[in-house]
Amino acid sequence: MAAMPMPRSLLLLLLLATPFLLLPLAASIPTSNPDIDLDYLIKNAGLDDSTPSTPTDDPQDGAPDFPGLDADYKDEDEDLFGDDDGPEESSHPSAADEAHVLLLTAANFTAVLAARRHVMVEFYAPWCGHCRALAPHYSAAATHLAEQGVDVALAKVDATEDHDLAQAHGVQGYPTLLFFIDGVPRDYSGERTKDAIVAWIGKKLGPAVQNLTTVDEAEKIVTGDDVAVLAYLDHLSGAHSDELAAASRLEDTISFYQTTSPDVAKLFHIDPEAKRPSVVLLKKEEEKLTVFDGEFRASAIAEFVSANKIPLITTLTQETAPAIFDNPIKKQILLFAVAKESSKFLPIIKETAKSFKGKLLFVFVERDNEEVGEPVANYFGIAGQETTVLAYTGNEDAKKFFFSGEISLDTIKEFAQDFLEDKLTPSYKSDPVPESNDEDVKVVVGKSLDQIVLDESKDVLLEVYAPWCGHCQSLEPIYNKLAKYLRGIDSLVIAKMDGTNNEHPRAKPDGFPTILFYPAGKKSFEPITFEGDRTVVEMYKFLKKHAAIPFKLKRPDSSAARTDGPGSTAEGEKSSGSNPKDEL
Repeated sequence: MAAMPMPRSLLLLLLLATPFLLLPLAASIPTSNPDIDLDYLIKNAGLDDSTPSTPTDDPQDGAPDFPGLDADYKDEDEDLFGDDDGPEESSHPSAADEAHVLLLTAANFTAVLAARRHVMVEFYAPWCGHCRALAPHYSAAATHLAEQGVDVALAKVDATEDHDLAQAHGVQGYPTLLFFIDGVPRDYSGERTKDAIVAWIGKKLGPAVQNLTTVDEAEKIVTGDDVAVLAYLDHLSGAHSDELAAASRLEDTISFYQTTSPDVAKLFHIDPEAKRPSVVLLKKEEEKLTVFDGEFRASAIAEFVSANKIPLITTLTQETAPAIFDNPIKKQILLFAVAKESSKFLPIIKETAKSFKGKLLFVFVERDNEEVGEPVANYFGIAGQETTVLAYTGNEDAKKFFFSGEISLDTIKEFAQDFLEDKLTPSYKSDPVPESNDEDVKVVVGKSLDQIVLDESKDVLLEVYAPWCGHCQSLEPIYNKLAKYLRGIDSLVIAKMDGTNNEHPRAKPDGFPTILFYPAGKKSFEPITFEGDRTVVEMYKFLKKHAAIPFKLKRPDSSAARTDGPGSTAEGEKSSGSNPKDEL
């Protein structure tokens, strides 16, 4: 992601204001100055080499090709589904569609939160694809809650118009959903669907467990809820009810119910004569009913619900992406297949998933879906339309492992088990190693990073960039200038790597550009991230501070004789008025 706003160093301004006379080296720099190279850079790099340290309004600059999806989607994450080049006419539903969604601005935000005890606020951007996908669910949830008389208001803020308001509430991406209770916010961590929002708010405002005493009540739940948990108890209060309530509080997005009625139990496919307490999870999908068979404790019930609430295999879409990548189960098995071929392989993946509930997520990516399949396949380095199965560790370390061989129940089960037991070898994307690499900035690819960046005899500065990133484009001439000043220092390498086409476990970008430093003799340690102003001077100071091998600039000889021409001096005469910048 783009760097946070950072003011230019006052020291730099003071130094720039200091007279610098072009005298012979011994006399031109005061002996009290500890770093004559720094003064030289300040004089010759000038102020025109800086790139803004604060991001522009371009939502895509600084965004990885495929987001770090272990957190709420950031504004930069639009590249995942990629259609967000700017505002569109229908970027949000009409006012009629959002009759129960309040429109907040900096002018009325405080007043609304003061007037309403419970308020959910969506911070959105009109161009954001995820915001557009959320909009109908959000308005439907607002309508449902209003019709039910729930004491809550759903509201939204256009963060591109009220940027300061969004920034004051820590908004770093879109959409961001915050739930305010008496003006105090907490993050919304559920799925971006109507049912999930309604259930989540219900958990915050109502009882943790709802009582079902009649068949009519139960039928509404069975037909209305996508996922529901029912406990069949002897009593609606007491130890078992308390355990169920505690489990419910551990699971924000699923509604929990309890009953003592045999007729209600029967509707949930529980044998009325079954031993109590009994718990079942009901879903609207192929695997409709799952029976809890563990010890009746809150933690065990919550673990059972977490493992069984999601489908055996989830199709990746804009709507399901948060449920997949925000799931506490990070390890995934992904099937990439074109729509017409998927029916051959989905049954195998679904059957495999039954053996790994609560351990692995199984995801189907429709390869020929341009909105989702193309960008996700590109992120994983998958070319062509061939059916592909891979394992993915999630965004903590973002390792991927490709399955090879015939896709069958036995081979996929073995692959999944080996994945869980860390027996697989990861795969990384890489461009071809360049035939020549003689420029001041060395080109690094995935395959050459070990040889260039992890060379223990060199201090290495590595920029991980994206070709489409505006901040990277602004940085390029500055980075090239830095490398030009530092050319000829054998112990120091200035390098760059295209982070969209190359991967390596020792060079993980936190957005683009990411600038990492690898000190000589310390390559087994994590690299040091450069987080200062992106100027020649600041990067030089960073290198001087962290370099394991001390170095000095190899500067042009500013006292060299001038060639004949206007203003030239006699042969061999030193010109005190020559400017080293002219020779760079």
